[in-house]
Amino acid sequence: MIDLNLLAAQQAESSISWGQTIVLSVVQGLTEFLPISSSGHLRIVSELLYGNDAGASFTAVVQLGTEAAVLVYFWRDILRIITAWFQGLKNPAARGFDYQMGWMVIAGTLPVSIIGFLAKDYIREGLRNLWITAGVLIVFSFVFIAAEKLGRKTRSFDQLTMKDALVMGLAQCLALIPGVSRSGGTISAGLFLGLTREVAARFSFLLAIPAVLASGLFSLPDAFNPEAGQAASGMQLLVGTAIAFGLGYASIAWLLKFVAHHSFSWFAAYRIPAGLAVMALLAAGVLQAG
Repeated sequence: MIDLNLLAAQQAESSISWGQTIVLSVVQGLTEFLPISSSGHLRIVSELLYGNDAGASFTAVVQLGTEAAVLVYFWRDILRIITAWFQGLKNPAARGFDYQMGWMVIAGTLPVSIIGFLAKDYIREGLRNLWITAGVLIVFSFVFIAAEKLGRKTRSFDQLTMKDALVMGLAQCLALIPGVSRSGGTISAGLFLGLTREVAARFSFLLAIPAVLASGLFSLPDAFNPEAGQAASGMQLLVGTAIAFGLGYASIAWLLKFVAHHSFSWFAAYRIPAGLAVMALLAAGVLQAG
């Protein structure tokens, strides 16, 4: 005989609450574009405040809000690149820099799209261990510091090449590990290649659009009925996406102004203590690694 009370309790436990939806959406909006790892912070906050993992599918869908912020913020650049790309396909004489930029974004998106698809099950479960997240927060901070010290930071936006796109695209794959940060990986790669901070950040945002949009749309069915993590209602996903959009837009504007005058090493000064704090909480049993 089915215990209806037990079944209801299990369903409630496997579903995201409204409070959790709002908190996690705020975290997503504030951290998506900062090189501190939004997926890592969502994983940590979920475990610390709610004792469970909302899941990679919920994260991927709410990321649609922050990616919509990129589309709105950079809509002139995006429209210009798309228009030039289609014109260049039909007319070889129209193949200028914006046409090449279209191919650079496509080429830079391929590595993370392929690896993300092939390793999606491991990404959604195996890589979400909090010991991994904490360790990566610390270790990758030294990549930021090295990129700042070794990068020449002299190359402008119109000096971007297909090689830059491929290298930064490969670096974007590291963001599949919670704790690395999509912007952190791609911007660091850009700095190593000699790009200025502003150029590396700007191209990082453009490069993320196709991959994150595809990931969010692909994960939409799983967010309602996930194999791992918690389920969310359509209204929760809609509200969460809207919150992430508003805060994400503000984060883009702030970061582009910040990097014009400040080193990315400042983010390492936050990531290292945060990683150590998570390790301490794990060791004390306050957090469960998952």
